[in-house]
Amino acid sequence: MVEGWFAGQGDDFRLLGTRCAACASVFFPREDAHCRNPRCPGGDLEEIPLSRRGRIWSYTDSRYRPPSPYVSNPELPWEPYTLIAVELEAERIVVLGQAAPGVLVADLSVGMEVEVVPGALHEDTETVWTTWKWRPTGVEA
Repeated sequence: MVEGWFAGQGDDFRLLGTRCAACASVFFPREDAHCRNPRCPGGDLEEIPLSRRGRIWSYTDSRYRPPSPYVSNPELPWEPYTLIAVELEAERIVVLGQAAPGVLVADLSVGMEVEVVPGALHEDTETVWTTWKWRPTGVEA
């Protein structure tokens, strides 16, 4: 879990970004120091909740165990996962994330509507590290 990147639970779960007051550029991951738009003279940055829904811009599957800092148990078999790049139309940005459990590449198409949902990045006996995942709309977890 990365502090300040998302908030809420269930239907209230949202990614959090920042918007520049001078040029209205939106950033995710959030930016707290300065506007990243090279044409902007700079302005105050405010936290904003991002759209919960967007459309698939691209997608792929990951069939290899990524290197550190990704956390995986080398003693367990590797399970491929699906990555989805989602365009948030209102914010005019693309956000990358894993697909929700059970969502396969075969289930997806460019332009399909998806929504952000909470998911587990990693868990052990004491802690669950939360992240965001993308799920086609109308599909229950």
